[in-house]
Amino acid sequence: MIPQSLRDHLHDEHSIEIENEHRISGGDINQSYKISTNRGEFFLKLNTDVPPDFFEKEKEGLNEMRKSDSGLIIPEVIAVGRPKTDQPGFLLLEFIKESTKGNSFHFGAELAKLHKNEGPSFGFSSNNYIGRLPQSNHNHKSWSDFFIQERINPQLKLAVDSGKLSINLKTSADRLAKKLDDLFPPCRPSLLHGDLWGGNYLFNESGQGVLIDPAVYYGHPEMDLAFTHMFGGFSKEFYHGYESITSLEPGFNDRIPIYNLYPLFVHANLFGGHYISQVEHQLKRF
Repeated sequence: MIPQSLRDHLHDEHSIEIENEHRISGGDINQSYKISTNRGEFFLKLNTDVPPDFFEKEKEGLNEMRKSDSGLIIPEVIAVGRPKTDQPGFLLLEFIKESTKGNSFHFGAELAKLHKNEGPSFGFSSNNYIGRLPQSNHNHKSWSDFFIQERINPQLKLAVDSGKLSINLKTSADRLAKKLDDLFPPCRPSLLHGDLWGGNYLFNESGQGVLIDPAVYYGHPEMDLAFTHMFGGFSKEFYHGYESITSLEPGFNDRIPIYNLYPLFVHANLFGGHYISQVEHQLKRF
């Protein structure tokens, strides 16, 4: 149930009066609601147990993608608030009605167009979050340096410090780091969603692709594509659409396990279990 303190805040600060609320399932971090108000329908996420800037960083990522020229639908941020003693943190978005049918080919092509938005370096203007874990985005000129220093090493340290993984795996990570310049094809820093699995996109009533819950930064475009393979992959039409705009470099399928070390680490740190053995298996290959 949406607390009265948040209802009062939305009324006093944004002239939004909640008339009806409907809890939406999905996700393992936040409470989510579809709310009907005097100003229309909105999507509301709230949480009392997140870092102060948690929802502000999500707003930054959504706005960064909204500025891009891609054709993808990115929800508009209406309001955002930090958690307080008597009030949860929240993110209020436009409500997008979901459809079970969509144009996967166009979705793939539009993701390729998103990736054509380039930054001056690999990283982002600020650090943010992936799931509820901090995501470091310090800028680097080299993708290989960024991948090791901002993606693999912080997650490895977190896993070792928490006792999930052995410090001995640092040797494997160091061996991998020395090989990356030869393994990764050259690229420009591309705007990435950053957490692109099947639960973080949908199709609207017009069949257009909609991106939600980003962990935005500028990185190698293959990183987003590899992420789509984490839990079985997207449709063939999606990948055909992507390649209608951007051809993949030879050997992409062989690089997928390297890119997906990062989300594997994230899942190991969040959930433990079999993700730990998967990380160990992949790192020991090097």
